[in-house]
Order: sequence, then C-alpha cells, then structure tokens
Amino acid sequence: MSNLQARLTLDPAYRIAETDPRIYGSFIEHLGRAVYGGIYDPAHPSADEDGFRADVIELVKELNVPIVRYPGGNFVSGYRWEDGVGPVSERPARLDLAWHSLEPNRVGLNEFARWAQKAHSEVMMAINLGTRGIEAAKNIVEYCNHPGGSYWSDLRRQHGVPNPHKIRVWCLGNEMDGPWQIGHKTAEEYGRLAQEAAKVMRWVDPTIELVACGSSHSKMPTFPDWERVVLEHAYDEVDYLSLHSYYGNRDGDLANYLACSLDMDAFIRTVVATCDFVRAKKRSKKTMYLSFDEWNVWFHSNEADKRVEPWQVGPPLLEDVYTMEDALVVGCLLITLLKHADRVRMACLAQLVNVIAPIMTENGGASWRQTIFYPFAHASNWARGTVLYAPVESPKYDSKDFTDVPYVEAVPVWNEADGRLVILAVNRAEQPLTLQVDLRAFPQARSEEHVVLTHPDMKAVNTKERPNQVIPVKHSLDEVGDGKLQVILPALSWNVIRLAV
Repeated sequence: MSNLQARLTLDPAYRIAETDPRIYGSFIEHLGRAVYGGIYDPAHPSADEDGFRADVIELVKELNVPIVRYPGGNFVSGYRWEDGVGPVSERPARLDLAWHSLEPNRVGLNEFARWAQKAHSEVMMAINLGTRGIEAAKNIVEYCNHPGGSYWSDLRRQHGVPNPHKIRVWCLGNEMDGPWQIGHKTAEEYGRLAQEAAKVMRWVDPTIELVACGSSHSKMPTFPDWERVVLEHAYDEVDYLSLHSYYGNRDGDLANYLACSLDMDAFIRTVVATCDFVRAKKRSKKTMYLSFDEWNVWFHSNEADKRVEPWQVGPPLLEDVYTMEDALVVGCLLITLLKHADRVRMACLAQLVNVIAPIMTENGGASWRQTIFYPFAHASNWARGTVLYAPVESPKYDSKDFTDVPYVEAVPVWNEADGRLVILAVNRAEQPLTLQVDLRAFPQARSEEHVVLTHPDMKAVNTKERPNQVIPVKHSLDEVGDGKLQVILPALSWNVIRLAV
C-alpha cells in the first residue's frame, strides 16, 4: 500500500447541480483539416453520399457529443455564410484571413447540419460580428429557423431543405476582445452590437439561446472588465457568457502542468463573480450561465504551424499529437467543469477532428483515437446526472505557479435514474495513492468496475502506426464493505470508478 492517502465522502443530499449534457460539446471550425480531410473527404473509402467520412462519424458517436460549435472560431469573423449555401458548383472560393487558408465553401451551413444529424449532435452556430452585423445576424436566423413564406426561409427551401434546422444555440461572434480578431472591438463597441444583434435575432425566433463573447483568456489585459462592460449592455438579451482557455507544458514542468486546472477554476470563479456583480447592479433576477466553448491543450504544433504554406485548402494546421500527460490534464479540466455544473452549462472541447483534437485522420486513409479521446469519452458517456459536492481530503504540493495543489482531483456524478454512481479521479502523484471512499450514505452501493488510463512514459502518444499505445484498461476493484471502498489509483493516472447504487 502506498504512503499517500486521500479521502472522499459521498452523500446524495449534497448536490452541486444536474449536468447539462451540452457540457460535453465540441467544436468544428473551418481551420486546417477539421472539415476538409477531417469530417469531409469525398474520396475516402468510407465516404457517404454527402462526402462525410463514416469512420469519423462513428468515432464522434463514441464520444457522445451532444452539441458542436460551428463554423468558428477566428474564421467566423470574416465569414459570409451565404457563400456556403446553394449549388456547390456556384459557390465562391475565398481567402480566409484568420488562418491564411483558401476556403472553397464546399461544406457550408446545410451540409454541416446534415453531418451533425448523422453524428447525433446539435449545431451551436456562431455568427460573424467582426466584418458583419445585425442584418446578416437576422438573416441567418431566418434562413435556418423560420418555417417558410419569407425571403430567406424560402431560399433555404429552394436549396433543398424544406424543414427549418431549428438551431437552438447561437454565439454572438468570437473572441471580439482579441486584437488578432478580424473586426476586433472594444468592450463598449461589442457590448452594444451584441445587445442589438441578440434583440433582433430573438425577434425572428424567440426560442433561441444566445451566447455573448467573454474574454479570450484570463490573461487578457481587459479581463474581467470586458465581462462587466459587455454584460452591462447585453445582460437582459443573452443567456450565456463564453470563456476560452488553452494549456500547454511549454517548459517541461510536469507537476506545474498537471496543476493548470486550478487556473481554469479561478477563471470560472472570477467570471461568475463578475456576472453576479452585474446582476446585482441591474437589480436583475436572472442568472447568467457560462459556456466554456473553447478549452483544451494546445501548444505542440505552434512551431510547425509557422512553416505551413499559406492559401491552401485544408492545410495541416494545429495538429497537436497528444501525450499521456496531456490526457491527465484534459481529465483534470473535465473534472473542473463538472465541479462548476451549477453555472457552466455548456462547454466545447476545441476541437473535434485533426485540429487540436481527440480524433486524428489521414487524408484518404486511417483514423485513430488520440490519448485525450479516452477521458472525454468516459466523462461524456458515464458522468451524466447529478454532480455531488464532495471535496477531496488529499495531500497537496506546491509548484512553480500554484500552491496547495491536491494530488487527487476528483468529482462524483450520481445518475439516480440509472442507479449508477461514477467517480472521475486523476492522481497527480508520481506514486500510487489510496483513495478511501465513504459510501455510507449510499447503503446499496456495490462495485462495478475501475477503468484506468496511464502509461510508464508520460510522453507516450497514439499514432497511425501505433494507435493503441495509450488505451484504458480495467483494474480490479474491491467490494464495498461497511459502507467503505478503498481504491488504489496508479501513479499519474486517469481513473473512472463505477458503482451500482
């Protein structure tokens, strides 16, 4: 038995919130090979009648992704959605200034809606508030969601889509606080535009949900004043505020890297506090929820991206190859999102295929699961239900940027309807750790399985040649005795402890 021990006490009376399934969303941007060569590859042996890769769709179904943000990302701030509808042969090719690529518009709004349906997902549509504004925002909602009898809805019908798409969630631009963004705005400029666009979009379809841009990351010089100013304008018109954050182990400091979910936690807490300040200032009874619609590890491909030739269709951009340690970080980030399920209702792992993604493909060839595929799939498929409030009693360590980092990061999710209880846990320690779970408040609990993802080499990766180098395995799990369960978490491991209750 290891020297390190941690303790978790579970009680169904102590609840954070029900998970919104959309916390397990993802993201497809017209960037790199996400679309062309990723989800869409008409020459591929598995391609269907629409040119979509069936092997990729099956992997997306494995991840059980309920909503996918589209079409960007930075791309959307220069995008004319009208270029991607109507006869494909008549669509223009455009220079995409965000990623210095050529956009042929072979895949557009209607094609992506069909793909999402095949992948058992909904579309989270982002609109261009960079180079465009209220008029285009109004028109795209009418095109997508109005039944018929108006110019834009009848145009959709002429394009072979008789029934409205009924897209529910709409993002009001992307990262508008960022100087890198086409049409970058001040908080005042964006807040007013978002307010007016939201108002008119909801006049077209009162059933939609709207997401305003928060800060692009917590290190922005305008954070969190950006959130305050934007919400002082748009609070009454929008339902969610977005957050974006990416992490990477640039200096090779594993202990510090594994602690980065504490940064995500602090980011969420600050945004919640800012939202609640504006709520109090406005004397509002409405709660502002959060959409963490870009999060992941992203740093491996930074140097390679500088060498990619511009103005290609589907160039190899942002193709991070993920390691075992990246999978542990993704696991910690998932746990952090779940711990804030009372306010974080939606989140999007950015992205889904090829571009900083859990799924990788070869053009015309194989597809495989990256290391980060597994914690996401485990959480999405098994951690749906009520998130329980259960602080971990764990030994802690300090790192370069963080203090009091618990060796164990964990969250329990209870699915009362299915009679299942799952504990997601990451052991950050470089030695095994014993987790004592107090289940006396679940007297019928019995052990089902313990799934572990780990590897002796934290730099181990999955590739086309070795797609199963890092895969989950089942470990033995003791029976529950006297309301107690003891679980050995291997060194540097992602763990799923599944119980029947």
